Amino acid sequence: PKGEVLHHSDRGSQYASHEYQKRLLKYGMKCSMSRKGNCYDNACIESFHSALKKELVYLEKFRTRKEARSRIFEYIEFFYNRKRVHSAIGYLTPFQHEQMYGQIA
Repeated sequence: PKGEVLHHSDRGSQYASHEYQKRLLKYGMKCSMSRKGNCYDNACIESFHSALKKELVYLEKFRTRKEARSRIFEYIEFFYNRKRVHSAIGYLTPFQHEQMYGQIA
């Protein structure tokens, strides 16, 4: 459904616990877990989180959560998606790749 939040994780015991699953339901989130024994299911997001930490989070001291949210939004929307090239998509930015894909489809 529109607006549904999907929470994806590996199969760690903390994510599979009944308490955690109840919390997801409480907040209207749908649970998604990677396949058992398949480390490649999370590879893309793990790579993104690594870049986010190395290129922003570890380099700045945020004074408030609001400031952190704002800077992370700026990093994703204005740098990561529009300026940072990615080897996996032919050294294009995600925005360029999406535009190209839209023209083909």
